[in-house]
Amino acid sequence: MRKKILCICLVLLLLMATVDCQKQKKAQPLADGTYRIEATLTGGTGKAKIASPLELTVKDGQMTAILIWSSANYDYMLVNGVRYEPAIEEGHSVFTVPVASLEDPFPVVADTVAMSTPHEIEYTITFDTATLTAADPA
Repeated sequence: MRKKILCICLVLLLLMATVDCQKQKKAQPLADGTYRIEATLTGGTGKAKIASPLELTVKDGQMTAILIWSSANYDYMLVNGVRYEPAIEEGHSVFTVPVASLEDPFPVVADTVAMSTPHEIEYTITFDTATLTAADPA
């Protein structure tokens, strides 16, 4: 019985050490530069998509992401209550928006004019940090 308790304690200690290492890894800021990262979009009807991987830029410690939507029908986005206007490129609404964290779900609102009247739709973007890579230099 003592051996079982000792084994359980050792496993718990290893798990705690692993979680602590992961927290420390998350806390490290990215160096200034351009990166690519896979992202998924959830919410709405499920028909809308964003291009993935997407481009992430870090400048002076601040991150911005370029979100390329699957249509040109998005006329603005709200991120943390701030309104962002798109560029329309090759039939897609393209937004550059600030990103506070890659580890946490990223809630946004996008207004679509594809329906009979404009609608604000809530979406969540989730970044896959395991796919983060430095972008190829231009």
